[in-house]
Amino acid sequence: MGAGSTRLDFILKGEVLLKILRIILAVVVVVLSSYGLINGTTGIILPYVLLFVGGMLLVMGVNEFQKRKPIAFPSFLAAGFSFCVGFYTL
Repeated sequence: MGAGSTRLDFILKGEVLLKILRIILAVVVVVLSSYGLINGTTGIILPYVLLFVGGMLLVMGVNEFQKRKPIAFPSFLAAGFSFCVGFYTL
């Protein structure tokens, strides 16, 4: 019971940390997008929004990969594309 419960606790803590990180990244994306729309500076803010969206997709892909769901691979691809476009437009 000792080794199995420790591993289960670690997995659950990791899952909770990924969920918190996903929520934080989503809030940052919404705040930056809202700021860009209100001030009319979407061209300046857009690369940073794309980088945070890529981070959020990466976290979501890791979470889905841990659950062995097939949506993980497209999520990794979308994160990579988002990172490439974000870095290219900086």
